[in-house]
Amino acid sequence: MTDQYRQQHKQRLSYMPWLYHSLKPVQREWAEAWQQQLQRSLMAMETIRFGEGCFVAPEANLFAEPGRDIIIGNGSQIAAGCFLHGPIRIGDHVSINHGVTLDGGRAGIEIGDHTRIAARCTVYAFNHGLAVDRLIREQAVSSTGIRIGRDVWVGANVGIVDGVTIGDGAVIGMGSVVTRDVPAGMVVAGNPARVLRPRG
Repeated sequence: MTDQYRQQHKQRLSYMPWLYHSLKPVQREWAEAWQQQLQRSLMAMETIRFGEGCFVAPEANLFAEPGRDIIIGNGSQIAAGCFLHGPIRIGDHVSINHGVTLDGGRAGIEIGDHTRIAARCTVYAFNHGLAVDRLIREQAVSSTGIRIGRDVWVGANVGIVDGVTIGDGAVIGMGSVVTRDVPAGMVVAGNPARVLRPRG
């Protein structure tokens, strides 16, 4: 395998990280060494913990100060162009696709096992006040936290605001803005997102 091909394959994995777990043995040897080195480097610089068999694209941006930890469960994947700022707790076998923003504010973001977050979603666990006698940049910031359950599918370009809980097995339609809790097992869509029907 040429160096040029390997660099192209690394970029492919960065944008399609689900391919990491189906690599051929000859590819897995260099890919696992690459990932271990990258993850060790991130853990040395930030308060981040990776589980076993994780993938993180080198083009992803992860920031976790003490008290704002990022914990990533076994087999989870973070694609290129993502921005993650703790506190964030990601379960096992979670897929965070390219261009996703997760900002945990003070209260944090939790994502359950086997959940899929599609490309370019924005999840902000904080909000600014709206007092008319103060500039927006001077407003107080609040943070309640966001909880996304197990086996949830969040479609591309979804926005999720602070304080929302999404129940297990829910599906969020592409381009939706989630401003209130989503019951388990329901399909929601729209701006603001509304329940359409049960899943399945």
